[in-house]
Amino acid sequence: MNLVSLNLTSPKPIHIMDFANFTAQLNAGTILPEGIVIFTLVAVLIVDLILGRTSSRWIGYLAIAGLLAATVALGFQWDSTNPISFSGEFNSDDLSIVFRGIIALSSVVTILMSIRYVEQSGTALAEFIAILLTATLGGMFVSGASELVMIFIALETLSISSYLLTGYTKRDPRSNEAALKYLLIGASSTAVFLYGVSLLYGLSGGQTELGAIAKGISAANVGQSLGLVIALVFSIAGVGFKISAAPFHQWTPDVYEGAPTPVIAFLSVGSKAAGFALAIRLLTTVFPVVADEWRFVFTALAILSMILGNVVALAQTSMKRMLAYSSIAQAGFVMIGLIAGTDAGYSSMIFYLLVYLFMNLCGFTCVVLFSLRTGTDQIAEYSGLYQKDPLLTLGLSLSLLSLGGIPPLAGFFGKIYLFWAGWQAGLYGLVLLGLITSVVSIYYYIRVVKMMVVKEPQEMSDVVKNYPVVRWDLPGFRPLQVGLVVTLIATSIAGILSNPLFTLANNSVTNTAILQATKVANTPVVVVTTKQGE
Repeated sequence: MNLVSLNLTSPKPIHIMDFANFTAQLNAGTILPEGIVIFTLVAVLIVDLILGRTSSRWIGYLAIAGLLAATVALGFQWDSTNPISFSGEFNSDDLSIVFRGIIALSSVVTILMSIRYVEQSGTALAEFIAILLTATLGGMFVSGASELVMIFIALETLSISSYLLTGYTKRDPRSNEAALKYLLIGASSTAVFLYGVSLLYGLSGGQTELGAIAKGISAANVGQSLGLVIALVFSIAGVGFKISAAPFHQWTPDVYEGAPTPVIAFLSVGSKAAGFALAIRLLTTVFPVVADEWRFVFTALAILSMILGNVVALAQTSMKRMLAYSSIAQAGFVMIGLIAGTDAGYSSMIFYLLVYLFMNLCGFTCVVLFSLRTGTDQIAEYSGLYQKDPLLTLGLSLSLLSLGGIPPLAGFFGKIYLFWAGWQAGLYGLVLLGLITSVVSIYYYIRVVKMMVVKEPQEMSDVVKNYPVVRWDLPGFRPLQVGLVVTLIATSIAGILSNPLFTLANNSVTNTAILQATKVANTPVVVVTTKQGE
């Protein structure tokens, strides 16, 4: 029996796939930076597998070289004419390039401060770097993902790697407790976020690409439906967890206190940057019809974050917990730019995150150095440190003053740009609250500086009295010195020479199609009529 008949004499050849069209849709060159990170990750694992512990002296430099190469590759993609790849799943526009660069650079500084810290904890360095590179990869993909499945997979890559890093020093019970809390709260927030995006999938008629979802929601005329509002709130809950905004901040103080210090340094910058990148892309693309609603929700989050973060930080005795509440407050400041929703607002967000990268990691580098030399992170133990370690005192003082917004440091100009963008957008109450809480934050930052610098010799803490002789030639300390000096210089001059950074931030917004399309869509149309004959 002839079950299948084939027309072998057909004059037209049967094309299984138009390879040229497939390659054009794939446009895989856009993820070259991520490809370099993947190659670096594999190289780290192979080198460690072959050479074992003997590779630990230079394996960190291999990872740093790969991350710097990825950053250079990002620079070559600037202002690309065809940023869309993988059939709309990934968007390598200038906005994503800046955020991916922030995440990669935060990983570079994190590795510099990790080498000695991880070795002293008795755990393997190669595995730590491999997990950190995986988290970096997840954060970079989150920054450019424009499709729901890819967003979720990238977000989980970042989250699961973060859980593993938090509990990496498994001999420390505080690290285990922090990892468990982070995992439980993180899993809950992921479930909430996933339910929110599943509602978007249903409301849009089965679309997963962000632009198609917006069109599907508009075509179905469900712009003001209860389902869309629930999807918005649940999506914001997932983003709020990533940026550690109140009231989604519960994990932050405990994780910051218990996790390895280099890990929280990465979470405070890399994970936060990925969260804000996702917030901008998701809110401006999918939720323009409920823009007033999401701005109202983020206004509430910003108010809570600025008040709670700065007020509770006043009572902290641990440096890491103080920096945790400081991180919550900083998220509140950055949200002012997001709520403004203007070019100036988005530019000020990006500029602030760029300078926050340097000043926050400079502070964490100093905390790592102090804990390595003394074994403690209590604020009271920093008393009189200037007389034993002037460089560490200078680095920590300038980073804290910059976080507080003291001129002429980078943090001052970052806050000025944020507050000015908010004021131009009519957010007068939010800006005034930001100014007031900034003054509050200066108190607890200057308290630490005063304790290190002003204390008399007889008021020196016992820990500082027994402070070891400062030596940079010990194994693993040279990378810490490099990280401290580089971030210290950047924190000091980024404010005075802020124009190139702000130009970069401004160009990344004006060159990004989704932000300009949103601005055009939200611009009111004024119809002018005239009398006949005029």
